[in-house]
Amino acid sequence: MKLGKLLHALILFPAVITLSACAGLNSQPLPPVNSGSVEPGSAVTLRGEVEPLVGTPIKVGDHLPSTSLVAADSLAEIDLAKVRGKILFLSIVPSIDTKVCEAQTHYLGEEGDRLPATVERITISRDTPFAQRRFAKEAKLTDIHFLSDYKEGAFGRSLGLLQENSRLLARAVILVDGNGIVSYIQVVPELSNLPDMERAFNAAVKLAGEMAGDER
Repeated sequence: MKLGKLLHALILFPAVITLSACAGLNSQPLPPVNSGSVEPGSAVTLRGEVEPLVGTPIKVGDHLPSTSLVAADSLAEIDLAKVRGKILFLSIVPSIDTKVCEAQTHYLGEEGDRLPATVERITISRDTPFAQRRFAKEAKLTDIHFLSDYKEGAFGRSLGLLQENSRLLARAVILVDGNGIVSYIQVVPELSNLPDMERAFNAAVKLAGEMAGDER
């Protein structure tokens, strides 16, 4: 199933960055970037406080589990496990209304424009679809799909990325290839740090090149 059919109702907002509650990358210093990673299903920290992760741990080489997410604008149910022929860049954040999550999402939207067209950029959180829609409109980001795991955290549980105490998602980046197989995972050890987005961008570019080569 093509991603366009699954996400046809998602709105792509204008690419105009203005001074607002969701200011662009250049308006404030970025949080620290963390190049480390912990295993899904283990634990992360928030300023030193341990936060266990629950669910079924995913690993590189696994198929993305089949779970439903909710599209921010249309409330349509989306199952990313059914997508084929696109590289999925999943930017997973605890809450878009926090500074680090905001910075991560702006980075994906603003710096991710240089990624190949075969890479679909998707932000996933447990915020309600209405909160995600408001954020996207205020931030005026473009080419990012916003999907919500607000109902039961089933997506987070299916990956081992649901925080046991807060019930929010861990901060992570996951790349899924055109066959639905997970090819890259970074689960940020400290929630107040950003993931290494540049390393993930490079991995996505490599995947896109490999997929293009396979199609020739």
